[in-house]
Amino acid sequence: MKTLLLLFLAALVSSTTFAQYDPALAAKLGADEYGMKKYVLVLLKKGTGDASQEEKQKAFQGHMANIQKLAAENKLVLAGPVLADNPQKLVGIFVFNTDNFDAAKEMLAGDPAVAAHLLEPELYAWYGTAALQEIPVEHGKIQKRKPGGD
Repeated sequence: MKTLLLLFLAALVSSTTFAQYDPALAAKLGADEYGMKKYVLVLLKKGTGDASQEEKQKAFQGHMANIQKLAAENKLVLAGPVLADNPQKLVGIFVFNTDNFDAAKEMLAGDPAVAAHLLEPELYAWYGTAALQEIPVEHGKIQKRKPGGD
């Protein structure tokens, strides 16, 4: 009886922990057989650019608009600030939905804070879950306010 109960619990845990493989979704997201894919990870560091407070404000408004634009185009699947000072001067991250460094550099070139050297990007090849691309859609379902909005 104890063995049957343990087998039942193991089956219950495995059936609730792992969803059924969806080949159509895997293909749509470009997943490999492990459910993973390649991205470009960008570490954004505090830049060396010099600007007035007004210029910085305008550049960072453009930075946020660029984030929203790239996310809407499914080119940027993850972005966010680093919330504490650190010796590396890391202030944020991006994960671009590409493994092409030239494409990632082109997306960064459209960011006013990067163009003004207020942010300095470091690019890395990164391998992560293909499901990461679903975050912007899911996030929209739980977001009450947009950055910069009331």
